[in-house]
Amino acid sequence: MSRPALADSMLPLSGRRGLVLGVANAHSIAWGCAEALHAQGAALVLSCLNEKARPWVQPLADTLGAPLIDCNVEVEGELEHLVAQAVETLGGLDFVIHSIAWAPLAELHGRVIDSSAAGFARAMTVSCHSLAALARLCEPHLGAGSALVTMTYHGAEEAIPHYGLMGPVKAALESTVRYLAVELGAKGVRVHAVSPGPVPTRAASGIEDFDDLMATAAAESPLRRLVTLDEIGALTAFLVGPGASGMTGQTIYVDAGFHAVR
Repeated sequence: MSRPALADSMLPLSGRRGLVLGVANAHSIAWGCAEALHAQGAALVLSCLNEKARPWVQPLADTLGAPLIDCNVEVEGELEHLVAQAVETLGGLDFVIHSIAWAPLAELHGRVIDSSAAGFARAMTVSCHSLAALARLCEPHLGAGSALVTMTYHGAEEAIPHYGLMGPVKAALESTVRYLAVELGAKGVRVHAVSPGPVPTRAASGIEDFDDLMATAAAESPLRRLVTLDEIGALTAFLVGPGASGMTGQTIYVDAGFHAVR
């Protein structure tokens, strides 16, 4: 016998308002998070990179009834505009999901030792410092019980073949999470990094031999499989909700256990 559907007021995130950055298409981690958050009752504003991304993202946003705003964090003023529009639309913020990362392809495919200062700096700006900038802009709108979540990868902890420059950048991102957790904790704001196993996203397609990386993860993970966007979204929804009220400053894996055996 199936369970009756919960009334909207009974959903775990009913009444919560959130901003999700980085939706690229239906296979992006940000979209998996947005779907889970919406299903649990949250009201959302979504962002995509630019007008070129809209044909893939706008139909998704429309299914959730969520406004979609362009945001390239490398363009001056766009992050500020995004946060201001989200706050105006939603009347405030209870959580923010940061799911953006990028590195120049030549740097990503090369050795870290050969990386250029400019390429390293751009990767750090987009993938790491954008979280700090986002937290600063959102801080006035976040109160007790609110949460900020970003996305990382096990390459921050282990030297993963072909992950290259993004390994040090993600390590910096995880460190930033811990510092933000301390700095925002007095206000009751919680900060986490979610560390999914490899999933076939457009961003991941830039990593050399990514299919081999997924095959290794599926073969060696204790659960002998890859994780799904639904599982990543479910963890993220839990972390921004009341059930995780006593947690902050952590990197939390959802990778079928791969990190435990590597």
